[in-house]
Parts: sequence; structure tokens; C-alpha cells
Amino acid sequence: MKLSTTTLPLPVTYRRKMTLKLLTSLVGLCLFGAANAWLPHENSHRMEGRDGSNFFNNSANSVQGRWLPTNGNPIRGVNLGSLFVLEPWMASNSWSEMGCDGQNSEFDCVSHLGQDAANSAFKDHWSSWVTQDDFKQMQSYGLNAVRIPLGYWLDEDIVYSDSEHFPQGAMSYLESIVGWASDAGFYIVLDLHGAPGAQVASNADTGQYASTPGFYVDYQYERALKFLEFLVEKVHKTDTFRNVGMIEIVNEPLQNTGDDTTSMRTSYYKDAWDRVHSKEDEIGVHGDAQVHLAVMNNDWGSGNPTESMNSWNVAFDDHRYLKWDSRVSVDHDSYISASCNDQSQGDSPGIVGEFSLSPPDDVQWSGDWDPSSNKDFYKKWFTAQMTSYEQRNLGWFFWSWKTELGDYRWSYQDAVSDGVIPSDLGTIDRGSVCS
Repeated sequence: MKLSTTTLPLPVTYRRKMTLKLLTSLVGLCLFGAANAWLPHENSHRMEGRDGSNFFNNSANSVQGRWLPTNGNPIRGVNLGSLFVLEPWMASNSWSEMGCDGQNSEFDCVSHLGQDAANSAFKDHWSSWVTQDDFKQMQSYGLNAVRIPLGYWLDEDIVYSDSEHFPQGAMSYLESIVGWASDAGFYIVLDLHGAPGAQVASNADTGQYASTPGFYVDYQYERALKFLEFLVEKVHKTDTFRNVGMIEIVNEPLQNTGDDTTSMRTSYYKDAWDRVHSKEDEIGVHGDAQVHLAVMNNDWGSGNPTESMNSWNVAFDDHRYLKWDSRVSVDHDSYISASCNDQSQGDSPGIVGEFSLSPPDDVQWSGDWDPSSNKDFYKKWFTAQMTSYEQRNLGWFFWSWKTELGDYRWSYQDAVSDGVIPSDLGTIDRGSVCS
């Protein structure tokens, strides 16, 4: 998960996460051209593909191509955080048991343990962090989508074996995960969470705790493009990937409009669109059967993502965290009001790819915010966020499905267990919170 922000009616000041105590811190499922949304939704428009085909058929319970049959319902999903890009702040017990205690990132842990020992430790983690039973549980809660953070090192052919140290063998586990999700009827977003060279500095969610972001150069862009092509071939040639409809081309890049992000927008973003769809054309996949790309929206702070990119079938990912919004007064009423009146100022239509129930670090364990004694507030705040994200966007992905924090504010699974999020989302009375 990460470093994220909040989008409200006014311009937003973004802040990035640090470590657990500092932290204690899909995407878009929209197919758009201009202002049209791909996803089945009562207020969405229908859109034609490049070949003139309609993305939707007339069947009551299905849609064509790569679309999840949501029957007109909004996207309601979770991130599978710390599965394939392990973030120590949210999985400290597992991190320690793997022998990674004291290491900042996957890169550091593999360097510390050695390749063979690290491979064994990470395989144990991949096989247990999310299982088929988790998907059954998600399905029983009425969820219909997952966003899966990935590191570029899953394609082991593009890793510099003499200088880059990452766990090996994850692809077979990813195939199991997407297979279980597909069997459950979930829509799947694959998210390039850890880019070559690291898209931000000093953050475990890139897979490497780099002192400076090294992503913003042509040779690193090229490796990322090869990774996207690698994913696209998996999507179209492997049955377990059949419900993957979206690939996010980079998660949470630098929040500036300087030379780095200019080259990202004018070079990498443009080439990502061209290379992905050219690869699909090459293998005979056309129209609505093609995957769709997601980018962080304009509100993220990296400039206009479609400045040079073909905007056909581009999804806009918006991450909302009041935790880091200094404009909102830190009190219950202000949080409810801000979330009820939350309106994206960025590209539309979009989806909220990440959000949580965590308040600022300096108050999160105080009397007014302690999770054990303020469940009624957190219930209302979840309702306020869910209501806004479904009314003004196509839906949402909570960060995350599970953690080891013992804090339901970051864990959907724990929030349901603790009675903060209902197991049946249809029982939520939206009008009682946001009138």
C-alpha cells in the first residue's frame, strides 16, 4: 500500500507514508474514452471499441470481452497488499518469521538471506498470505474485485541478476491467485506497484528501499514496458488470467511535474499504451477483448496522465486518504462531512484504487480515535466513504484485505470480524450518514 493521498473538493496537499510507526501507514475498472465508462453501472455510458464493437452485450447477467458481470452494481473490492510486494509495516510478524527482521524491503531481505533461502521463505509466504478460502470469504461479503500489487521482478528475464536481488518463483503463485479470483467471478486488476529502479525513494512498496528514484530514465522505462508485455501475454494465453481486465502501468509515481514525471508522461505512458495494444494486435486480440490500462489521475500530482497518451480505454486511479490531508479538521464530524462531500477534481470517470479508515498518526490511538472504543464512528466513516466513491466514481478497493497490525482500520477482513464493516454491504443505511 503506500503512500497516498486524499482527493476532496479543493486542491489537495499530498503526503507519502514512511514506516510502520510513522505510517501506523484499479483500479480502475473503468474503460473510458473521453468521458465514457466501460464498467456496468447505472449511470455509465456505453462505449465502442476501436473496431466499432460494443463493449456490452444485451444479456442480463453477462458482458462481453474482459468485463466482470456486475449486474449494474458498483465495483467493491480489496487490495491484496503485501502478497507479492511485501511491506514490513503491515506484515511484521511474517517478515520476522521469514528471517527478514531489520531489513527494509524485499531486495534487502533477499540480499541478507541469500537467494536460495529467500526463495524458500517467500514461497511459504505466497502460499499462505492469501488462499482460496480468502476468496470464498470475500465472495460471501459481497466483494466482486481484487487489485493485485506486483513487482517487475516477477518477470525474471528482465532482472539484472548480478545487481538486483528479488525472490524468485512467484509466477506460479500468481497463477493460482488469479485462478481463484476468476473462479469466484471477480474482476482482476494487475498493478505495477514496484517499477524498475523504484518510482519513489525509501519506500518498501517499490520492493527496494532505494535512496533515490531510479525509474525515470529510458532504459528503466523499457524494462517496465517489457513487463507489461509479459503480463499481457499471460492474460491472453493463460486461462487462469481470464478475468484480468485492467493493468495499472505504475503505482503512485513521484508527485511533481518536473523533468522526471514529464518524461514518464510523454514517453513511458505513451509507449505503454502503444506497446500493450500492439502486442495484442500481434497475437490476434482485438477490440473489447483487449486489456485496459490504468494510470494515477491528475489529482495525484504528476501532471496530466494523458498528455501524450492515447486516452481510449484508459482508467484513472484515485487514492483517498484523509490521514494525510491537512485541510480537514481532525475531528469526527469533519471527517464524516469531508467524506460525504468528497468529489474528485481529476479525470473522470474513475475509481478509488485505495482508501482506509486510518486517521493521522499523532491521534490514531487517542481516546477519540482508538478503534476499540469508537466503532460507531468508524462504521459511519466507512459508510460515508463508500457512499461517495460509489456515487461519484465507479467503485472502490479498500487497502487492504488483511494485515498483521491488529487494527481493522487497515484490514477489511478484520473490520468485518469486528463489526465495523457489515458482512452484507446491502444492509448499510447510506441516508443515515450522508443525507
